[in-house]
This record gives sequence, structure tokens and C-alpha cells, in this order.
Amino acid sequence: MGFAAAMRDEKRWWWNRNVVMMLWVMLSATSCIGFHSHLKTMSLRNAEERLTSMCEERARMLQEQFAVSVNHVHALAILVSTFHYQKNPPALDQETFADYTARTAFERPLLDGVAYAKRVAHAERDLFENQQGWTIKTMKQEPSPVQDEYAPVIYSEKTVSYIKALDMMSGEEDRENILRARATGKAVLTRPFKLLESNHLGVVLTFPVYWSILPPDVTMEERVKATAGYLGGAFDVESLVENLLRQLAGNHEIMVNVYDATNASEPLIMYGVHPPNSHMSPSHVFTLDFGDPLRKHHMECRFRKNPTVSLSSITTPSGIFVICMLVGYIAYAAKGHYDNVKEDFHKMEELKKQAEAADVAKSQFLATVSHEIRTPMNGVLGMLDMLLNTDLNFTQKDCTQTAQVCGKALISLINEVLDRAKIESGKLELEAVPFDPRSIADDVVSLFSAKSREKGIELAVYVSDKVPSILVGDPGRFQQIITNLVGNSVKFTERGHVFVQVHLAEHVKMLMDAKVDSLNGHDNKVKVASATDLLNTLSGIEVADSANTWDSIKLLPSDGEMLSCTFGSESASKVTLVVSVEDTGIGIPTHAQDQVFAPFMQADSSTSRNYGGTGIGLNISKCLVELMGGKINFVSRPQIGSTFTFTVEFQVCEKGAAVDRKISYSEVLPTCFRGMRAALLDKRQVRAAVTKYHLSRLGINVHTVSTLDEALSKLSEEDAYLRSSQPGKQPFILLIEKDLWDPKIKFRIKNQLLERGEGCHVRNIPKVVLLSSTESDRRIAGSHVDAIIVKPMRASIIATCFREMLGMEKYQNKDTLNGSAFLFDLLDGKNILVVDDNKVNLRIAAAKLTKYGAKVECVESGKGALALLQLPHKFDACFMDVQMPEMDGFEATRQIRLMESEAYKEAHPEDDDSKTKWRLPILAMTADVMQETYEECVKCGMDGYVSKPIEEAQLYQAVTKYVVA
Repeated sequence: MGFAAAMRDEKRWWWNRNVVMMLWVMLSATSCIGFHSHLKTMSLRNAEERLTSMCEERARMLQEQFAVSVNHVHALAILVSTFHYQKNPPALDQETFADYTARTAFERPLLDGVAYAKRVAHAERDLFENQQGWTIKTMKQEPSPVQDEYAPVIYSEKTVSYIKALDMMSGEEDRENILRARATGKAVLTRPFKLLESNHLGVVLTFPVYWSILPPDVTMEERVKATAGYLGGAFDVESLVENLLRQLAGNHEIMVNVYDATNASEPLIMYGVHPPNSHMSPSHVFTLDFGDPLRKHHMECRFRKNPTVSLSSITTPSGIFVICMLVGYIAYAAKGHYDNVKEDFHKMEELKKQAEAADVAKSQFLATVSHEIRTPMNGVLGMLDMLLNTDLNFTQKDCTQTAQVCGKALISLINEVLDRAKIESGKLELEAVPFDPRSIADDVVSLFSAKSREKGIELAVYVSDKVPSILVGDPGRFQQIITNLVGNSVKFTERGHVFVQVHLAEHVKMLMDAKVDSLNGHDNKVKVASATDLLNTLSGIEVADSANTWDSIKLLPSDGEMLSCTFGSESASKVTLVVSVEDTGIGIPTHAQDQVFAPFMQADSSTSRNYGGTGIGLNISKCLVELMGGKINFVSRPQIGSTFTFTVEFQVCEKGAAVDRKISYSEVLPTCFRGMRAALLDKRQVRAAVTKYHLSRLGINVHTVSTLDEALSKLSEEDAYLRSSQPGKQPFILLIEKDLWDPKIKFRIKNQLLERGEGCHVRNIPKVVLLSSTESDRRIAGSHVDAIIVKPMRASIIATCFREMLGMEKYQNKDTLNGSAFLFDLLDGKNILVVDDNKVNLRIAAAKLTKYGAKVECVESGKGALALLQLPHKFDACFMDVQMPEMDGFEATRQIRLMESEAYKEAHPEDDDSKTKWRLPILAMTADVMQETYEECVKCGMDGYVSKPIEEAQLYQAVTKYVVA
């Protein structure tokens, strides 16, 4: 029923969604059609407004030009009145009139011609005709019939000279216009007619001419009586309008017609043609005012073609419709996508739960596998360690050590895989404890000292004096990163050197973010330093990043400057260290450099076959560096070498903070060599700087020279020293690198000192120390030197060698005891309970603790531990396995803590302190090194954590922190 209901709901939603979509389409279409109609109407309205504007513009210009012409005709009328009638004798004749009108024709461009007709009464006709010499004629060139008065033309412009002697009153309409003009005193127009010359439609403008100037209030009878004649001008309307339209733009769009609408029922067209009845385009009519109130004129304008609808009125609604469709589609698709995402979300939640369950199962599996694999392997390693403490011949000891190395390699591989799993699950946590970075670097070098001597390569470390002596961070992970890088370098280097440097980031020019491409233009042949051409590298062999070595070493203090790395000298709360590991090995092929940090990746199959390894170390190192807030990068050139550089951030110990040397487990160097003088014979600047670094840590003042003569010159400056026989006087030490050593060098030194002492007896011959990279030089040097130091160099090794060479008392101060001496001092006579279900592990743990003087008792179960730990008991500490049958270590610890709490409350009911003073230190002891195991140990009441096999350093830290405290 549930599934059917879900299907019905889905169908209902599908139907509703489609209905909504159809409604949306219809609404959008209707809206867009209405919008199109609106835009179309607006477009036509704009066209009509444009037509109106164009028509009114043409009508105004026609009126203005016509008015100007009327004014000029009026001026001519005044001219005739003034010079013909008001002058005696008259100053105007035909020749003068014709000449004047011809010369002023430019002022009347719209007139075809002007003429003056004199008013002649019938009684004066004969006299007038006799005076003029011609007979008054009608428009048809016939003698004018008898009438009460005439208006013959006596003056005319040359262009219309053919109208001379014609009676302007011979026509009925002309007669009415003349009579109306003299009665009103204004210009009057005739109806349109065809002009004689041009055969165009035109009109005649008539102005009355009076004998004298009339006052404004004159009556009509007085006007008629004072009329002397009539001045007329012929307008060619067609030419007038044509010239006007030629001056304006847009004539190709509209048609212009000019009408005489005096008879409204039958308007006379003055310009243009009648449009056909089918032409229904919009039109506009504008009334013209030519100054004659009796006659009506207007201008009609219309488009030649019906105005088209604007493109925007089509594209805009169409675009809106498309947008509406897109919006609808987006909404439709978004709803579908939302449903899909919602469904996928529910699926992802299920998958997440499954993944979390799988992650828990994987963690449990790793913990179990780790414990089950490491437990027997720890037994093997423990037994091998016990076997090495017995009397073995050389072959037996070599086989045992080889087996131990193989076992540790397997444990290391397991630890790397577990580290990778913890990093992937995000459960790897970093410590924050004080540590000495110089001791960390020395420890890493000591791990690979045997391998480097076997290969004959030089392994060296240098830590800048700017690096604080105590930092706060995770020393184990810091050492793991350097160990991985140095291990790879030693593995892949067959000649040359491996050089570790530690600097502060602000003192080093870094290119951490730049992608290192293959270096074009470099010769891949290895360059070895000759006697005359020394490369500024540790071994004199070319390195991948040549700028990394000497530029950094030059930051060394001067010879007289001592190391000053105290806690209070640091002003910053955090520092960023830059660590570089440089080698002259086989390098990384260019095609493999992009995948160097990928897990389980090596350059090619031959790399794994020839050198071994899993290819996981660099990946883990990169992850650890990033967890510590840094970056890692490298420069590599095939057959030249590689330089790996990484940065990490640490806290600086605050000024005045008390640092427990036991917790930091740093190496304490002797002070008996402070002030001692030494000369170092070495031509390589980098190698000499590294040697000076280690000697300066012991307080020895070192002067670097490149020849034996320079060394003896330095020694000869100490005259008091050469002749001194004071007991206990610190000797002068001469350190010589192997490549500058001569078997007869000690004899040469003595002879030259005798010569420089001017024959005096030299009591103190300097001690000669040979610096070499191989054990074989011990046999070669023999008695020619006072001591030989086989690299890699460490301050503690130098101190031991010098004490032996100088016959000093052994360094027995408690503060400088090694870890074994401390452990014996701390555990001697202590009662320790060891709980483990594996008899081999019990035996190994008991032997390890007994070695340091502890009294050990063993049990094989948690119930057995509870029985022995019933209060009161004799034990000072308990090492307990966490995975045991019947009762595991977690439950046993909870029972012990409960028992202690109840016993303490019975004895001290008034004390509410949750931590009893009878609390027994319980340390977890297991092969499982997962973070969850450690958290469970703390949760159940355990004090600390020791992983199998128990190493001296781990045991030391646990005992000093929990048992002794």
C-alpha cells in the first residue's frame, strides 16, 4: 500500500506540474501578445506624431516665406505711391520700374513677376489711351469693352512684360478681388489658375495703391475714393512648394498636398496629386494663413507607404516570451533537480552510514591486524636483543644483527601503513612537547652513520645558530620526516654526500610554491671538484640546487661569535623552520617528478628492484609536513642528485619557562672544552663550516685554514703556548680533512714549529686529528695522528674522541648521563608488575626491566593482576597489555582504579579528592599503536602508553613522567 500511495503521489505531482507548466505557457503567450499590441499602437502613434511634426514644419516654413514675399509686394506698393503720385512731376516710369524690380528680384524668389495697374475711369479712358499710345485690352488681348472704370497695367517687371495694357478688371473674379483689396486696404488672393508662361498653378496677390498716406481710422468710402491703382504679384505655387520641400529632409517618406479650401465642398488642389482611394495611410491637415481672410488654404501630409511596425515591437515580446519559457523550464528542471538531489541526499546518508560503519570496521581491523602482526614480531626482536647481550662470535653476531635489522624494517613498514591509514581517516594527532632540534638532527644522522660509512659517502648536518635551542612541537613526527628524506638520500646515493640543513624561514630565500621543471641547458655529467676547481658543496660534487648550499652556510656567525640560542633570546612566539636534505645520488627522472609524493610510487620498476622500498615514505612525509602547517618541494636532476626542502612551524619556549630536560630528552654536551683553540685544515668552505658548527657547540674556537703553513702560522702566534709547561694547559688541536692529509704531516709540524721557535725547545706539540668518512682510514692513519674521527660528525662523538685523546676524566656528571644510566638510576630496586597473556612478551619485558635493576613479577591475565594488586601491595608500577582473554587490560585498569578509590574513601571519608594518594602508575603495553587505543587507555584510567617492542627512549620517557613523578 505504501508503494502504491507513493506512485499515486508521484503521478499526481507529475500531472500538477504539467498543468502548471501549460498555464504558465498560456499566460506568457497572452501577456506577450498584449505587449506586442501595445508596442504596435505606440509605434503607429509615434509615426503619426512624426508625420504631424514634419507637416507642421513644412506649413510654417511655407507661411513664413509667403509672408516675406507679401511684405516685399507691399513695399513695392508704397514705392509706387511715393514716387509716382506724391512727386510732381512723377519720378517713376516703366523703365525705372522694370530696372528696379529686376535688380531687387532676389528679395522675391517666390514671385514670377510684379506689375502696376492704374485706376482709370471711363470718362478718362480716351485721354489715358492717347497719353499711353495704346488701347486698353482684356485678358484675351481684345479691346476692353465699355465699363465704369478700368485697371490697365502701365508698369511691369520684364519677366511679365506681356501683360502691359491688359485690364486687370476685365475678368469677373479679378474685378471682385481688386474691389475687395481697395475696400479693405489689405492684400487679397485670387483662386488658383494656370500661369501664362509656366503653365503652373498659381495665384495673384493684389495690393491697393493710394494717392497719399491714409490715417488708421479711414472709412471704406474714403479708401475707395483715395485709390490710385493696384500692385499685383503672381505666385507660382508649385515651384514655391517644390523649392521648400527640397530644403527639408524626409521628403521620400511623405506626400505633401496644398489646397484652396475656400469652397469646402470642392477644394482646389494647388500642389500635389490626389491620393488614390485605396491609399489609407495616416494623414495630417494643417491650416495655412496667407493673409487673405476670405480665402482658406490648408496643407495635407501623408506617408507614401503605410508605416511599418517597428522591429522592437516584434523582437521584444518574442524575447520576453523566450525568457518566460526559459524561466519556466528552469523552474521545471529545478524542481526535478531538487527531487533528484533530495533522493540522492537520502542515498548519500545511507552510504555515509555504511562508510562510517566500514571506517569503524577498518579501524578495528587495523588495530587487530597491527596487534596480531606486531606481537610475534616484537617477540622475535626482543629475543634477538636478548641474544645480542650474550657472548656471540662474529658470525653469530652478524647474523643476529641482520635478523634484527630485517625485523625492524618490517615493523617500520607496518608503522608506515598504519600512519597512512591514520592520515586518511584524519585521526593522526600531533604532540606539543619541548624538544631540541639539534638533538633531533644528530639522532637522524646517527641512524644512518653505519650505512654512510659503508658506502663511503659523507653524511653531515648543520643547524643555523638562529634556530632556538628548545622548541615546542611533535619531535617524533619531525624526526620521522627528516628520517624518511635522509633514508631515501642515503639509499640512492653511491658517491658524494648527503647534507641536512636547518634554518629559519626568514633567513632563507625559498621557492616553495614554484613548480620545479626539468633544468634545460645543464650537462648531466657529474662534475667532481679538482685541485684547482672546487665546487661550493659538501663533497665538491655538483648538486641539483647549487644555490641552496653555500648561500645558506654563509649565514654562519663569525669566528669570534659564539652560539647564543637561549630561551629568552626569541621575541616571536612561533618560528618556521626550513629543512633541506641535499644529496648527490641518482636523482629523479623528469617523467616521474610529478608523481614523487604519490603513495606507493617509485621512479620505475628497476628502482624497487635495485634499492628496495615501498614508495610510501615521501607521501607520509608530505602529509605530516602539511599537518604541521608547512610545505614540501624538491629540485632534482637525473644523475646529479636531489634536494628536498620542507617548512614546519613550531612554538618557541617562552622566556623564563622551565623546561624539563628529561621530558625533552635532549643531549647535554660537556663544558670542559670551552675556550680550547683549534685550527681546521680544509679547502672546502661548506665542509669547513659544518665542522666549525659541531666544534662551536662544544665551545671550541676554530680557525679555518687552507694550507698547513697557514695553520702553523696561526699556531706560532701563540708563543706563550709553545713554550708553556703549565700542567692542565689546554692543548692546540689541528683537524685535517682526509683529502689534505699526509702521513708525514706530524713530523713536518714538529720541525716547522722548532724552526718558528728559533731553536727553542717546543714543549706542546699540537694534537693532530684526522677527519674521515670511512672506517678503513683508522688502519691507514695508524700512529701518524693522535686521533681519527669517522664521520658523520656529532658533537658528542667529537667530545668522546677528544676526552680519550687528551686523557681527561670520564664524563660522569649526573646531568650528562645517557638514557641507560638514568633508567638504571630510576628503576633500581623498584617493584614492577608486568601483565601479558603472551609468555614470550612477558619474558622480554621482564628481561628489559631487570636489566635496569628493577624487581619484576609477571602474571598472564587481568584477573591475576587484580589478585596481586589488592591493597596493600608492594608494587611501584604496572605494565599491562590491553588485549587479553577473560579480562582485558582496560577492564582490569577500571577495576583497579575503582578498588583504589573505595579503599581511599574508607580511610579518608572527609577527603573529596578524586585522585587518591594510593594511585598505582599503570602503563599500557601493546603492539597496537592506533589513536583510538590511546584514547581508550586514558579513558579507562591508565597513565601512559608504551608500544611494543619497548625501546629505551620510550621506557625512559614513561618512567620519568609517570613512575618517578
